[in-house]
Amino acid sequence: MEKNYEKNKWPILLIVVMSTFMATLDSSIVNVALPQMAKVLDVDTSQIQLVVTSYLIVIVGIILIFGKLGDMLGKTKIFIFGIALFTMGSLLCGITSVFPVLIGARIVQAVGAAATMANNQGIITQVFPATERGKALGLTGTSVALGSLVGPGLGGIIVGTSSWEYIFLINVPVGVVVLFFAIKLLPRSNKKATDRLDMLGAALFMLSIVPLFVALGQVPSLGFGNPLILTAFMVSILSFIAFIRVEQKRESPLIPLEIFKNKLFSLSVFCAFIAFVGLFCYSIIQPFYLQDVMAYSPEQAGVIMMIFPLILMVLAPVSGHVSDKIGSELLTFIGLLLISLGLFLMSNLTEQSSLMTLVIFIVVISVGMGLFQSPNNSLIMSTVGRHQLGIAGSINALVRNMGMVCGIALATTLLYSSMSAELGYRVTDYVVGQNVAFINGMRTVYIVAAVICLIGAVLTLLRLLRKKSRMVDKIAVQENEIHASQE
Repeated sequence: MEKNYEKNKWPILLIVVMSTFMATLDSSIVNVALPQMAKVLDVDTSQIQLVVTSYLIVIVGIILIFGKLGDMLGKTKIFIFGIALFTMGSLLCGITSVFPVLIGARIVQAVGAAATMANNQGIITQVFPATERGKALGLTGTSVALGSLVGPGLGGIIVGTSSWEYIFLINVPVGVVVLFFAIKLLPRSNKKATDRLDMLGAALFMLSIVPLFVALGQVPSLGFGNPLILTAFMVSILSFIAFIRVEQKRESPLIPLEIFKNKLFSLSVFCAFIAFVGLFCYSIIQPFYLQDVMAYSPEQAGVIMMIFPLILMVLAPVSGHVSDKIGSELLTFIGLLLISLGLFLMSNLTEQSSLMTLVIFIVVISVGMGLFQSPNNSLIMSTVGRHQLGIAGSINALVRNMGMVCGIALATTLLYSSMSAELGYRVTDYVVGQNVAFINGMRTVYIVAAVICLIGAVLTLLRLLRKKSRMVDKIAVQENEIHASQE
């Protein structure tokens, strides 16, 4: 059976990469179609945003449940269930013209996406030997970033040449093909549930996450002081405290909290979170800068923003391969340092900045993310036992999605707060003719994001230095023992 997996490991990787790409693509491909969808479905701007937020919030709220179910019932079973549900949800999204039905279909899609995301890294770690795991996880990490970054451009092309329904319907034939080969090739498991799913823990976790992310999404328009925002934050905090207490007493918790006692796992997960905060601070601001400040057309802005995913697509598998040879920690440090440097450079952009300057800054961030993503995924998955691959993969996916949402919320809050302070009235969108106020707000966003990523780089460096110090001490002890035996 193991030889079978060895023979089919690259087709299995392709299945995982395709499903991961589709799931992450659908978190961003819809954005560009929202104005058209609002007109066709006869809803206002605030309502149509539910098409995006419902998808992301459901994924974050339930992804840990599917990670636990993967460890209990077998990762392949949950993964295949996820592909089937995601494909069915995509079909429902594409054939409906009723707004509530569309939101329901997006929730179905999100449940399927959560099931695949929670178990994709566990399947790869199970199928690939340690010597090739970094490369394989690197390709999966690339598909995550590509799905997030390619979405707006691809969505624009689809909407421009046809109609918004095809944004969803394009998933259906791809999903059917991926499902067929997943059933045929993925590793089988006869695992039967010996643990019970922690339903109370799952409910408390959802109550911790969902109100928090709904509130974060509304902060730019309502402000932190709004009673609804404050109530949502309070519910989230109290639920999280209750969740931790419940998990500590459970024999079979949703999250085995002892997993975080592994300092390398905890640090790697934290670094993944802050890297995606930085990445989405960049990606949410750049389209405004390119089109509104620099007056590039949507097509030109799309081409410029494609530099990032193209570099990532080339570099992430290479960094994964290198991490298999030399280890992952040094690469994650260099990657975070370059992301931080790139964001600091971005904070210097003005109305007079040349295209070449902008491209160089984007390349620095892209190279940093390319060096960081694959080795960090490999670190996270290599620090746990085989029985915890599902939950480790789902925690990794959870913090990645949390980083995306928090990055968007942080960037928009800082940008509009800065612009409001400078202009003397409340701002919740780009203001025509106020480029200087926008650039000053953008500078604040990029500096804060750069500092956040620099903190991750410093923590990684300190760990590297401690590891080196322990190795030197160990060698010294061994040499002393050898000298003592010779005497």
